[in-house]
Amino acid sequence: MADGWKRMTSHLGMDERKLSIIVHSLFSAWMLAFLFEGQILYSLAGVYAVPPSGMVFGGIVAILAGLFLCGFVIKTKKAARQMFLWAYPFFVAASAVFFFPPSVFWYLGIIASSFLAGGCVAAWGFYFKSSTPKNERLITAADMLICSNILMILLTLAAVHLSPRVGLAFSIGMLLGAFWFARQLPADEGTVSPAAPRQNERSTGLAGALAFLCLFIVTITINSGLMYQVINPAFVHLEWLTSWYWAIPYISALYIMRNLPRRMNRAYILYVAIAMIGLSFIGFMSLGRSTVSYLVINTLMLGACGVYDLFWWSILGEMLEFHKNPAKILGIGLSANVLGVLLGGLIGNAIASPDMRNPDPTLLALAVVCVTLVLLPPLHKHLSSLLKDHAYLAVFSEMSAQEQTSRIYRAAQFEKLSERESQVASLLLQGKTYRTIAGELNISENTVKYYVKNIYSKFNIQSRTELIDLILKKDDASVAD
Repeated sequence: MADGWKRMTSHLGMDERKLSIIVHSLFSAWMLAFLFEGQILYSLAGVYAVPPSGMVFGGIVAILAGLFLCGFVIKTKKAARQMFLWAYPFFVAASAVFFFPPSVFWYLGIIASSFLAGGCVAAWGFYFKSSTPKNERLITAADMLICSNILMILLTLAAVHLSPRVGLAFSIGMLLGAFWFARQLPADEGTVSPAAPRQNERSTGLAGALAFLCLFIVTITINSGLMYQVINPAFVHLEWLTSWYWAIPYISALYIMRNLPRRMNRAYILYVAIAMIGLSFIGFMSLGRSTVSYLVINTLMLGACGVYDLFWWSILGEMLEFHKNPAKILGIGLSANVLGVLLGGLIGNAIASPDMRNPDPTLLALAVVCVTLVLLPPLHKHLSSLLKDHAYLAVFSEMSAQEQTSRIYRAAQFEKLSERESQVASLLLQGKTYRTIAGELNISENTVKYYVKNIYSKFNIQSRTELIDLILKKDDASVAD
């Protein structure tokens, strides 16, 4: 049976990348619609008049813990797959408890499932890294986020317009689908690409850049927490609209960012997104609570969230190259996202409390926007320093194979590279690892390192980045002459 399914997925063109996106999208749809402040959970709590705040708060804290700690426990791709295969059935069982009246098992199920769900998100980092070349991970992240949010919308519509139990049943069906596809995921470590060259030299830079990125994520996602606790409740009377439109701007922003030309500088879009968040809260303060007001406020806020979610998902995806355990990098980075939501929610609850006089979340939100604007330039500096290879490789990889070969040939002639050195340089500039180069040229990794050392020596450089820079400059200078 399993062999037959594998043959079927092979015929359908389901490689590791597509399988991993399907698995994580199905699982994430359940998590977003039910576990992580999802509408299914709120609707079920409403049926029994049970306050959901305790479960929601405990669940967010548990997800945060699962994300942060996963990388310290799950250290191989095989272990990540095994985690999926026993966690997904547990999620099914824990979700089924909610078909029955409220009991202590509701709370236990939410806490335990949230902790494991955070771990599963982090563990997906192994497949995020192995299934997609580093300069294409923005596309994979966008595809996963788009698919999971579309499925989440469908589950939310079922819960709101049919019944909470119908939505819950459909979400369990998605978990079963995630388990089914997860069985086909490869577990061999050979598919995990080796760490980037000079990894030891980059480790310090990685820690600093990751820490600064986490600070930025926590700061800006405080606004998401405020949105959950302040903005969303203000439009609860528009349930027919909020049940489906909530994520539409988010998905649209992801789609636009995914399909921007790779040469296009996306940095300015981050500033536009910050402005959108500020305008959203200003609109919340100055506009009414009509349908038009909701459309304006939600479009600005969720559109900005889509821009930033894809920004740090793709940055974390590139950081995976510099650490042997991708679950640790992805988990720590995304735990900052959840921490920001948690802090924003706590602040929003405090502001909205009846004991508070003249609560004005807009002023706080605008203060957060100002802090974010201050953090963005140094963040860009940290990331540019760490991911400089990626920025250069993106330019080089967009050239046609003929143009790449032509530029390398001219540089090789200038520095008198041997034929084999030219071949190694060509593959090196395409972003390929030493192991991949060795396989394509039928030589050992040590031999590849020998040729790379010779190439660097002839050009009087020390890294792949400098090699790309020199080749581009030399060719541009020769064209000018």
